[in-house]
Amino acid sequence: MSPAMQPDDPGAEQPFVFHLIELRDRLIRMSIAIFVVFLALFPFANEIYTFVAAPLMAQLPEGNTMIATQVAAPFLTPFKLALIAAVFLSMPFLLYQFWGFVAPGLYKHEKRLATPLLISSIILFYVGVAFAYFVVFPLIFAFLSASTPDGVAMMTDISAYLDFVLALFFAFGIAFEIPIATILLVAAGITTPAALASKRPYVIVGAFVVGMLLTPPDVISQTLLAVPMWLLFELGIVFSKVLVRKRANDTDEDPDPDVSGSAPSRAPSAPNGPVGGSTMGRVTPRPETREVGRDLDPHFDDPGRWQPLSESEMEAELDLIEADEILDAPRHSEPNATQATQTEIPSGATEINSVEEKIRRANRLRDLGSTFAARTVLYEVLEEGDADQRRVARNILNQLDEA
Repeated sequence: MSPAMQPDDPGAEQPFVFHLIELRDRLIRMSIAIFVVFLALFPFANEIYTFVAAPLMAQLPEGNTMIATQVAAPFLTPFKLALIAAVFLSMPFLLYQFWGFVAPGLYKHEKRLATPLLISSIILFYVGVAFAYFVVFPLIFAFLSASTPDGVAMMTDISAYLDFVLALFFAFGIAFEIPIATILLVAAGITTPAALASKRPYVIVGAFVVGMLLTPPDVISQTLLAVPMWLLFELGIVFSKVLVRKRANDTDEDPDPDVSGSAPSRAPSAPNGPVGGSTMGRVTPRPETREVGRDLDPHFDDPGRWQPLSESEMEAELDLIEADEILDAPRHSEPNATQATQTEIPSGATEINSVEEKIRRANRLRDLGSTFAARTVLYEVLEEGDADQRRVARNILNQLDEA
């Protein structure tokens, strides 16, 4: 195995087997943590069940108690509750282990977003469970106790009660994660805060439908779940708008760095003419990318925004600049050098005919694919050259016409 593939090299891409080994180690740690917490809670399993059953016991008619209809229920039900409580209390450590396994594969900006979302999701889940226990349970059990028919003794089985409260704990804990889900949808680019706000009527109806399915068949419990879900949805929209605004500010204040790490300078705009109107960057986006760019960047249509050229566009711009220099050369030459340019060369060499040089330059421009610049130079040859040179220029122009 090469040194780059060693598992102790943090910069190397690890083989799949090492990921499996790391996952196994983290699962073992999670299991040990749950087991240790369970051992600490098991001696108090009956007290924990009494605490969880307190909302119902407070609403039972005088003289009524809870019952156990199965032989092993007095032992297994508190045992089950202690195990679930161990998982519940160990959740921060379990999510920390999960985060430690996933984090190395995330980018830096993803880690910055995932860390607060992970912490807030744990807190919101606990808040949802506490809301169900302290607010929802007393109202639900009061309603159920008051609606008990005459001649019927309300004596709930302890196993059925545990299943009922765990379902509500899970329902309210997940319902309080709605802001996190909303922010993740906006951060992933799947939707926008405006699109979510436009779906508000459907969300309200959906919240009441979910409340009807997850709670007992009474209006109070349904409303107590639906209304918080709607309010949390509105809270998620608010935080999503803050996230979008922060991203826009970061885009304005921190432009993409170049290779050296410094922000690229904006190229000044210049009118686009046939020759001499080139710039080394586009100020206006191309039509075929305008709509996509506007969706990705709210400042896409900013007239001061610099757009880099592609390689083919850059070559064409350089050819136009070269042709521009050719046209400007006679203007900056001396008055008596309008027909030919004198070039100093090493001793013993002869003078170079400027017209012949223009023909060679036109051939190079033609080979580079810059037809317009080549034609411009050949037109000068037709004006300045002799009969042979004009014949060569016409031949090249014919070749350009046929290409």
